Amino acid sequence: MKKLIDLSHTVEDGMVTYKGIPAPIICDYLTREASKSYYAEGTTFHIGKIELVANTGTYIDSPFHRYADGKDLSELSLSAIADLEGIVFRVDPQQTIHSLEDFSDTDVNGKAVLIHTGWAQHWRTDQYFEDHPHLSEAAAVWLRDAGATLVGIDSYNIDSTSTGARPAHSVLLRADIPIVEHMCGLEQIPNNGFKFNAVPVKVKKFGTFPVRAYAVVS
Repeated sequence: MKKLIDLSHTVEDGMVTYKGIPAPIICDYLTREASKSYYAEGTTFHIGKIELVANTGTYIDSPFHRYADGKDLSELSLSAIADLEGIVFRVDPQQTIHSLEDFSDTDVNGKAVLIHTGWAQHWRTDQYFEDHPHLSEAAAVWLRDAGATLVGIDSYNIDSTSTGARPAHSVLLRADIPIVEHMCGLEQIPNNGFKFNAVPVKVKKFGTFPVRAYAVVS
């Protein structure tokens, strides 16, 4: 039997995903009580309203996030973000993942490569924002050259945020490789033999959006 495993954080009112970026505001547009005046007796509906920055919760970066001429969310092919063969690289949560040489014999061509650092355990704590594990430019180049279709990580950012440089984003997104950040639950899935999905809303001229990332394990 197939098993579906959720790999995304829940979005909640007031939740801070990225330091310095506003938290989402989740509220009612139409309450059930107010809806009574619009519908037949005994029939009520709730219509919610949400205000959020695109980089909220578990989200996907399209090339447009980094490059003005890159593919936006509406231009991402489903074949690049859904029903992908997945593989997990499990690494120590050191600050910089300089190399992926331990996985040099692994075939990642056409696959979603998910980097499991264990950093998700710090979600919604101050520790989550500090000294998070991230990829070096060399590691991103290796993934690009090895043919990865998508790269995900269960950390605060796939790059270091100590400077304004974002080499991993630059390398991967220039090569049309979407990035999924702030993942969780990677300890629940096998190293391989699963399908990965991370599909955002189809928005024109938008580079990033939350996703319900999940794995399908046979």
